[in-house]
Amino acid sequence: MFEQTFKNIDDILRKDAGCSTELDYAEQSSWILFLKWLDDYEKDKQTKAKLDNKKFKPILDKEFQWSSWAVVKTKDGKVDFNKSPTGPDLKKFVDAKLFTYLSNFKKKAEDFNTLEYKIGEIFSELKNKLQDGYTLKDMINEVNNLQFRTNEQKHELSALYEEKIKNMGNSGRNGGEYYTPRPLIKSIVKVIDPKVGETIYDGAVGSAGFLVEAFEHVKQSKSLTVTEFKKLQTNTLYGAEKKTLAYILGIMNMILHGIESPNIIHKNTLEYNIQEIQNKDRIDVVLANPPFGGKEKEQIQENFPIKTGETAYLFLQHFIKKLKAGGRCGVVIKNTFLSNADNASIALRKQLLEECNLFAILDLPSGAFLGTGVKTVVLFFEKGKPTKKLWYYQLNVGRNMGKTNSLNESDLEDFIKLAKTQKLSDNSWSINIEKIDKVTLNLGVQNPNIVEEIDERTPVEIINEIEALDNQEAKLIQEIKKLL
Repeated sequence: MFEQTFKNIDDILRKDAGCSTELDYAEQSSWILFLKWLDDYEKDKQTKAKLDNKKFKPILDKEFQWSSWAVVKTKDGKVDFNKSPTGPDLKKFVDAKLFTYLSNFKKKAEDFNTLEYKIGEIFSELKNKLQDGYTLKDMINEVNNLQFRTNEQKHELSALYEEKIKNMGNSGRNGGEYYTPRPLIKSIVKVIDPKVGETIYDGAVGSAGFLVEAFEHVKQSKSLTVTEFKKLQTNTLYGAEKKTLAYILGIMNMILHGIESPNIIHKNTLEYNIQEIQNKDRIDVVLANPPFGGKEKEQIQENFPIKTGETAYLFLQHFIKKLKAGGRCGVVIKNTFLSNADNASIALRKQLLEECNLFAILDLPSGAFLGTGVKTVVLFFEKGKPTKKLWYYQLNVGRNMGKTNSLNESDLEDFIKLAKTQKLSDNSWSINIEKIDKVTLNLGVQNPNIVEEIDERTPVEIINEIEALDNQEAKLIQEIKKLL
């Protein structure tokens, strides 16, 4: 129903000189989508207040409500073109007045978990990149066609928004950091299996894919009471994000999935000294794909016992510290973590094995993350008891993966099934921790079920075959020359 509107929105953005990438399209459509969602949200709240015979106080002043500047209508519901600003007037209002007004909510909000604070956070970190006021008006008119009222509408819009985030991840540049393949996220969530009443955390939240899928998983796990559902919406899902665009995408993604005031803070998780994490700060479940390959400053590294410039290693220390005893974690990390021989890698593997039960390692094929050839693994562990046995699963999809042939849910069905019982198969095996080298603690993936074929030809036979291939190539070149 809304798919064509989303296509029209992107077509409009491509015409504006201020937007040039998929990242720009996502960012600029997000703030306008947010304001339209807020308008529908306020209408629903107003209707409910009337039914309950209660007073209603809108979040935004009248001048800045969608119906006062974006699409002004007459009493009979028709668009009033005389009162709806457009062109230079619209751009001036948005840039000079609207964004300034909305950004001030950050200062006025009583708590950072309120919707008012989220509004201020988004619009203090963002600017309107659309250079043409008429293009901006076209964009607003398209967004105005979207409705955020019914569950069916929200479901369709959330699916379309996820597709937009996916397109960002496929667009090259640094878009991949905003998108983890949804089939992989769903599989990690299923193995960790967060329950009703447990707190769930992602300290590198990105576009909030893990929190959204955890929300859906818990929501569908049983018939929730009103109290349980309210707790799921308000006091279950937590996250932090350093980058502005990712923060905005995460907020919008969670809102579209039915989480009205997401508990995401806009901050670099690694700025926290992990020694200051107290019992009240600890979490039941961690789900994350932290950025890897990044470099953090020395003052950031001082927040961690194991000093390293590798961002993912700092996040892993944070996650271990953040978990409650008995808490569970599913985290994506480069596969080199398992075997690197540097001091930080060895020390971190030692901490992980001694403080947690690393109960499963999922080895992902190249191409699992589109736009990058980096090989990754997923670590599954429970805090509070040491590792006794390692269970590995090497994912073999039997094809080369790319944009048109990406990871899908059926690829991971066997892993999910076997992970529950840790059965052995051609793709899975176990290693007793006592067999691991005590000095290097090398956990590298070596599937014992794969036997390398040995070339039993003699050197003379190999040389003869090479010469035969050279002769064939020479003849082929002569034939081509004759044709030319």
